[in-house]
Amino acid sequence: MNRMMRSLFTRAALSAISLSSVGIAQAEERLLWKDPDTCLETRVRDLVSRMTLEEKAAQLMDSAPAIPRLGLPSYEYWSEALHGVAVSGQATVFPQAIGLAATFDPELMLRVSTAIGDEARAKHAEAFGRAGKVDRFRGLTMFSPNINLVRDPRWGRGQETYGEDPYLTARMGVAFVKGIQGDDPRYLKVAATAKHYAVHSGPEPERHRFDAKASLKDMRETYLPAFEALVREAHVASVMCSYNAVNGQPACASEDLLYRFLRGEWGFDGYVVSDCDAVTNIWRPNEHRYVETPWEGAGIALRRGTDLECGDTYKNLVEAVRRGYLTEQDVDRALFRVLSSRFRLGLFDPPASVKWAQITPAENDTPEHRRLALAAARESIVLLKNDGLLPLRKTLGTVAVIGPNADETTVLLGSYNGWNDQVVTPYAGIKAKLPKAKVILARGTGVTAESTLPIPTQYLSPAGARPGTHGLRAEYFANKTLSGEPTTVRIDKALDFAWAKSPAPGLTPEDFSVRWTGSLTPTASGEYTLGFTGDDGFRLWLDDNLVVENWHDHQPISASSKVRLEAGRSHAIRAEYYQAAGAAVARLEWQGPGQAERLQEEAIAAARQADVVIAAMGLDSSLEGEELQTNTEGFRGGDRTQLGLPKVQQQLLEKLAATGKPVVLVLLSGSPLSVPWAVEKLPAVVQLWYPGEEGGTALADVLFGDVNPGGRVPVTFYESVEQLPPFTDYAMDGRTYRFFKGAPLFPFGHGLSYTRFEYSALTVPARVDVGTPAQVSVSVKNVGSREGDEVVQLYVTHPGASTRVPIRALQGIKRIHLKPGEQQTVSFALEPKQLAIVNDAGQVRVEPGQVLIAVGGKQPGFKGAADAKTTQVVTAQTEMAGSAITLVP
Repeated sequence: MNRMMRSLFTRAALSAISLSSVGIAQAEERLLWKDPDTCLETRVRDLVSRMTLEEKAAQLMDSAPAIPRLGLPSYEYWSEALHGVAVSGQATVFPQAIGLAATFDPELMLRVSTAIGDEARAKHAEAFGRAGKVDRFRGLTMFSPNINLVRDPRWGRGQETYGEDPYLTARMGVAFVKGIQGDDPRYLKVAATAKHYAVHSGPEPERHRFDAKASLKDMRETYLPAFEALVREAHVASVMCSYNAVNGQPACASEDLLYRFLRGEWGFDGYVVSDCDAVTNIWRPNEHRYVETPWEGAGIALRRGTDLECGDTYKNLVEAVRRGYLTEQDVDRALFRVLSSRFRLGLFDPPASVKWAQITPAENDTPEHRRLALAAARESIVLLKNDGLLPLRKTLGTVAVIGPNADETTVLLGSYNGWNDQVVTPYAGIKAKLPKAKVILARGTGVTAESTLPIPTQYLSPAGARPGTHGLRAEYFANKTLSGEPTTVRIDKALDFAWAKSPAPGLTPEDFSVRWTGSLTPTASGEYTLGFTGDDGFRLWLDDNLVVENWHDHQPISASSKVRLEAGRSHAIRAEYYQAAGAAVARLEWQGPGQAERLQEEAIAAARQADVVIAAMGLDSSLEGEELQTNTEGFRGGDRTQLGLPKVQQQLLEKLAATGKPVVLVLLSGSPLSVPWAVEKLPAVVQLWYPGEEGGTALADVLFGDVNPGGRVPVTFYESVEQLPPFTDYAMDGRTYRFFKGAPLFPFGHGLSYTRFEYSALTVPARVDVGTPAQVSVSVKNVGSREGDEVVQLYVTHPGASTRVPIRALQGIKRIHLKPGEQQTVSFALEPKQLAIVNDAGQVRVEPGQVLIAVGGKQPGFKGAADAKTTQVVTAQTEMAGSAITLVP
């Protein structure tokens, strides 16, 4: 969201502006803006008219201060709810957005986002009831959803999106917004924000100065349709402009994006908010430098349509008005749009009259929402390959669960996440599924060769404890400064925490600090990497020497240094940590001589004992994500430079297979992984994504046949990075299933089942008048022996188009559940725009001629190597049905 989220907590709210005197007549004047019976427009204009220019400017920044003389409370516009209410403690954590997209189920998305909206209201009510005000990340303005397209799988933030297809992204995005904003005709439950507008998908390290070049055809065909759908259909409250420039103009000062499309063609009447510090990019040297000064940057952003700034450059709006660069009417127009959202949230009306204000704190993280998180995780799982090994027998005697993601909790949560104290890992889910079996856990390797791992308790001794006691002495303080007397003193067996609730009696989940002291005694001499991962501040000393320090508010960040440790020597160690808000992560880590070899040997030994090996591998959000500092091999600044598994994981996987034991590869990632070796050599491959709090339970349900997998990949899995155009090229030629002519590892829309479905009786009209909807129906039957979900997909192809068009384009989805032998008719109504093309001039036109319609459980048209790798299996792909419509003028 911002530059390494640096302003996530550090930017203090602007101090309230007050006037020294208020006339008696004004005090007694009727305040129309406080009257709920007055129309919204009149109320907002009344409030705006009472403010000074300085007060107006302050209200156009995300930390809007109170105006005591008017009785206007402060408001924080910045909260997050990508796949659950984020950065605000305990919440239901649903699968990451890319996993929700893999369900191909907008109806499920509507239920999920409805629950997220309820939890946002619950947290807002709890915070207000506790403090009488609402701090950042407990407000009702959510900077979600992310509806950028994954034009390239190297982009690190692809996990936050709904994949590579405009139609699927639009359907999932519209459902998300409708659910989270609610169905009340007067009041919003939550104000959603469609981001990042537009033509935004990396590279992360250059995003503050990068100029994305896109043709009008590509914009209309690919980059804009989802935003248009959220504006026109879902009536999204807000749109966020992106960091990068588009065709020479910063997105937050783009005449095309903000004037021509958003306000002009689509009629958007909400407000535009900048990405955090994006307005600063407009004028800052070494970034866009589109204008020279802060007041010009603020002025041009507001004048061209960015109403609210996440940042503080808009404090220069007063100067811009005084210099004649803006008028006060320009400021009023933006402020009207922004304040209207607070009125629509019911924040100035009696709670009894606002439907959503009846939601209580008890409606956060409910059992019902947890069941929904499990349902979503089950639907998101994609069976990529199965040679008949799956489903596994529950009578297995010994199962080895191996890999860096086998028993990690944070990997399940993805980025922009909430926290939950009942997260189920793959190992925990499998162990619970097989209470009578021997389930062996072995990490085998870190995620990368450079990964540091938590220091086991046997190497730690607490200060002042009797010999033989392991762990560290921990002092917990009810403040962020380690001051005063600790509220709790105890022995922590290991320093490896991800708290969702209070870590000790007398502490809140936020605003606390901890000091750990003791000694570290290794069993091998040599050079070690010693480090700490924390959210928020941390510092670490070894033998009274400061090793690492990152003493400020931030998202989870790791820092480490090389140190020399001697075997058998007790090295004094001290770690300090503070938690400000949001997530609370504290982990003491190391990597030492022979550690990699020992981990691998343990994993191979576990595999040799097992009847089946389940290898939980992949990535995590420390490698792929927003503007990260990671630059290990294969990764750069949050993006990827290659698409395969990290080398240490690939090497372990090959050694596991060499034991001769059947291996199920389970991939946890937010982007597609190229694993051609695994597809060729292993009997089963499963994509788990970042599945949320119930990921381990859902995985076990699928692996052992209690749930029949039905997820589909919302992104193309390429064979390798060599199949892709340059990452910085925003032209769509050669990208995504719509324009890629090669053979992918797995095509968009792919996913296997434990049963088989047949399609028949495809009905399409022989001729359709241009501009008239086309009615399409098909019969789907489960001809297998298991009940299961089928994702019915409709694709459109224009074989005789006058210009370059997509090879095929998804234009219909419906997820259905059928019992063995059950049959269902599925119908679609193709609107004229779905049968249209975009010509070279960027015009949307319906051309007379033939349109091919294909309906099935996968994408049609694959007859080469990619299809062979996925169809010669016991559990067959679904059949396709095809026909044609002739469009006539």
